Amino acid sequence: MSDPLHERDQAAAALDMVAKAAGPYLDSLGDRPVHDHRADILLDLLDGSLPEHGEGTLDSVELLLRVGTEAATHSSGPRFFHFIVGGSTPAAQAGDWVTSLLDQAGGLWLTSPFAARAETVALRWLKDLFGLPQSYGGVLTPSATFANLTGLACARQWWGECHGRDVAADGLAGLPPMPVLAGGYLHPSSRKALLTLGCGRDSARIFARDDAGRVDLAAMERELERVDGPAVIVGNAGEVNTGDFDPIGDLADLAERYGAWLHVDGAFGLFAAASPRLSHLVEGVERAHSVTADGHKWLNVPYESGFAFVREQGLMGRTFGPWGAAYLPAEDDPHLNYNCLGPESSRRARALPIWATLRAYGRQGNREMVERHHALALRLGEIVESAPDLELLAPVRLCVVCFRYRPPGVPEEEVNALNAWIGEELLADGRVYAGTTTYRGMTALRPAILNWRTTEADIDLLVSVVREIAARRTR
Repeated sequence: MSDPLHERDQAAAALDMVAKAAGPYLDSLGDRPVHDHRADILLDLLDGSLPEHGEGTLDSVELLLRVGTEAATHSSGPRFFHFIVGGSTPAAQAGDWVTSLLDQAGGLWLTSPFAARAETVALRWLKDLFGLPQSYGGVLTPSATFANLTGLACARQWWGECHGRDVAADGLAGLPPMPVLAGGYLHPSSRKALLTLGCGRDSARIFARDDAGRVDLAAMERELERVDGPAVIVGNAGEVNTGDFDPIGDLADLAERYGAWLHVDGAFGLFAAASPRLSHLVEGVERAHSVTADGHKWLNVPYESGFAFVREQGLMGRTFGPWGAAYLPAEDDPHLNYNCLGPESSRRARALPIWATLRAYGRQGNREMVERHHALALRLGEIVESAPDLELLAPVRLCVVCFRYRPPGVPEEEVNALNAWIGEELLADGRVYAGTTTYRGMTALRPAILNWRTTEADIDLLVSVVREIAARRTR
């Protein structure tokens, strides 16, 4: 084999091969381990020298399917609790296949009016779901990290303009450091965004009133009184260890009182807005200057999917475009070009799975999913609290349950090592996937429940496997 032109008649057959494998694979997710280390030997089949002439379309796709369906981490299944990620709903997965099939250049109206219109509609529906004003600008990004980069880049541009400087054009040289204030829930993705923007990974000033990281509003206000010029406040809607929230409304009050920019990182917690029962957790988010969330978390669409919303859309354009290149649309182009509203230029039509899942399940379906997962988290919390050998370390706020194995008679100085070992064995076992974290100096498990397939049986299995593993060490 050589030039793909010689195998153009194999395109439909290759896709058909994937489609035929999809049904059995998806049907197996409820029963198979999240990861089976015995399958790792298959990974060697992917290796070797680059073929000189190629092995052909169907042979290559068959090998990829054979290795992938066995050796992949089956994170789309119902028992992947290790990181805060969902799976892929049927509509979203099919929408993603359509994205690959059509292979649109999604950044410019000129290259794909279809992709641009789908993104505009998806963003409008997301603002509706999250209770954000429709006047906010928005753009889809590859992740919450890129979404935070987008929001904080707009904050940096705004801050520069407050100093009479176009930072996008002229950079930061000669300006003082941009003051960034946050509570102890600041996520590494915001630090990475600050790093990328030249503001410094560790430049954020942290105001926490306890070792859990809860924000010290009084100390933050004293700093705002002291700061010379405008500042940027970063609030977190959903902290990764416990699911706790910064008081967004109080942060919005501070931002309004001191003329600061409020950026809200709502990677998974913003989805609380979809439920009347939980929306109080994000009260005030509609007053923020920039807001972000992650689609491959609670919306359950495939990687890569993030959202960034900015109160002033014109600021997004001043931050990320235009470029003044003759072959690209000019600044006065009447169409919405998402290249000019975010950090990417080459971008796939990532709106299609988002559009598909929002249309398929609507406001009510997403509300039910969020509330069902919250109920499952509460169920796990209740099991932990009623068990003599388990200890709940923080109240269950949303979808993350922070707990540890704490059997009677084990000295406190040994409990951290015991739980670290349980976490390692849990991942090696593979039936359920939940790793460890450090919370208030304690090693803990922190399963996150966001996958649309997860049921009570999966929660009960998690507890059962944790106890089974622990028994190997403590008996």
